[in-house]
Amino acid sequence: MDSRAAVATAEALSVSFAELAVVLRGGTESSGSGGADPLRRVADDFLDGLAEISRLDAKSAALKAWLATGYTAAAEALAGPATSPEDHTGQEMAVVAEVACALTVSERSAGALLAEAHALTTALPLTFSALQAGTISWQHARIMVDETVNLDPAGAQALEAHFLDPTAPNPARSCPAGELIPGRFRHKARTWRERHHPVSIEKRHIKSAADRRVEYAPDRDGMAWLSAYLPADQAAGIWDRTTTAARALQGPHEGRTLSQIRADIAATWLLSNNITGGGTGGMPAMSGGKGETGGTGEAGGAGGAGATGMAVGGGVPSPRAQVLITVPVMSLLGLTDESAMLDGYGPIPPSIARSLIADGAESFHRVLIDPRDGAPLEIGRKSYRVTKAQRQWLRLRDGKCPFPGCSNHSLDNEADHILAWAHGGSTGISNLGQPCHKHHRLRHTTAWKPTTATKNEPPGWISPTGRHYQSEHPDWEPPTWPKSWSD
Repeated sequence: MDSRAAVATAEALSVSFAELAVVLRGGTESSGSGGADPLRRVADDFLDGLAEISRLDAKSAALKAWLATGYTAAAEALAGPATSPEDHTGQEMAVVAEVACALTVSERSAGALLAEAHALTTALPLTFSALQAGTISWQHARIMVDETVNLDPAGAQALEAHFLDPTAPNPARSCPAGELIPGRFRHKARTWRERHHPVSIEKRHIKSAADRRVEYAPDRDGMAWLSAYLPADQAAGIWDRTTTAARALQGPHEGRTLSQIRADIAATWLLSNNITGGGTGGMPAMSGGKGETGGTGEAGGAGGAGATGMAVGGGVPSPRAQVLITVPVMSLLGLTDESAMLDGYGPIPPSIARSLIADGAESFHRVLIDPRDGAPLEIGRKSYRVTKAQRQWLRLRDGKCPFPGCSNHSLDNEADHILAWAHGGSTGISNLGQPCHKHHRLRHTTAWKPTTATKNEPPGWISPTGRHYQSEHPDWEPPTWPKSWSD
């Protein structure tokens, strides 16, 4: 963005706000009129106004980033060349302090703004253009900056092109980046970054695993936070196991919420005298795999808890965890270093996936994938229990609850007929969704309705106002072939 573009953006913002004021004035003046149609029109105007103000916020953020970068350049020119490292640091501190005072924010926030603005205006042109156009939010732009840190220029350009350039090789086929809530966009951007990072995920994992730790932070009202930084497979296993145990304790006479029960179970396990030092002591073993072979691991705990389980609460044993691991067959065989996918988390090193499978899975499902784009084609089964195979297919197709913005894990969701069975709907994959309990209830108690699905794409949603919202789905990629095979 040059000066003329900045002036044009400012003028466009002024016009847009004036037009929005006219719409709002008309809406408030007609809000007292009776009848269903006028009320619907007023409601639509307010909703359209919210969407428009969101786009204007993005455009304002782009102008703010440009101004911040421009001030930094002007301040550096006024200060002249630094004569020493200390002088250079002092000049940077002065710039940050000036911006912090002008914006009435902390110097830490001002420093972050200047760094993000510099990255957007110098290294991420597609992201900055999308922000300027209002098609992504400032939060989306910050996520792009975060996920391109430590990537070389080519890697950063490839990452933003995947999500923001529809003509790029193998562009994202899910929702446009701006239509994903920031949390979901971060997940997809991080997944893509892990798959295409120039440094092997194995090497990065070994370095990060050395920093594993448990942290404790006091909080208000006699409470405290206890968190653990762990390898993804261990963290996912703990989460799934405590969640499954919490569900088992729910019932008509249980007054605690699922979150409260989960916390009580974790505290019970950690404070139990049955847990000893060393080993995994209560950690669930998980296994499974997929490439041309895939699976769902359902294994009991190893060490202290073992297959017998640990008594929780009113003598209820801890159920077994269930985690889906997706691993390309060539990576499973050790011929490539392509990352595996842990359901509910994202990419993990193939060595972890191979280790989980070597521990011994109790059930496997053969999964055929399309060698062109990596999409699942067929799930084989050892029996005629079609329902179980279909549930596994839904987990592969959707990855989570298909409602826009929902991140609810696959195991928490409920299979649901899009066209009701009583109305002639089939039990085929194209007529099934897997909404979480909350959005399953939303579908059956409100005017929210799912749209049609396919074998590889989950259903979208139509709101009570008639607006259509696309559902996010995994971006499958062609599997990596061993280099020796391409020679």
